[in-house]
Amino acid sequence: MVSNGSDENGRDYLYKAILSLSNEQEVADFLDDLCTVPEIKSMSQRLQVAKMLYTSHVYTDIVEETGASTATISRVNRTLNDGHDNAVSGRGYRLVLTRLGEKAGAPEGRGRGR
Repeated sequence: MVSNGSDENGRDYLYKAILSLSNEQEVADFLDDLCTVPEIKSMSQRLQVAKMLYTSHVYTDIVEETGASTATISRVNRTLNDGHDNAVSGRGYRLVLTRLGEKAGAPEGRGRGR
């Protein structure tokens, strides 16, 4: 495949590739081929951080449960809440978390202070 050097074309092709997958196993196989183990771990960790922020967990609980740095948590929090100066940023996290059944502001049955 000849590339015209456009990152947008590459991203569009990636998005279409992801949309072509039919189930969790296909997604896992594709991501395992496409990404390194640390990349998958990093994406998984950021999603877990987003889930915990979305359900109103405090930073200390998030660090303890996910092992994420406070810098990572802050970056995800900014994206989730402030949108990085982009009105649509964070929309993806909120969409996915909602579709996965997460309720904003509702920790998963745990007290906030332990």
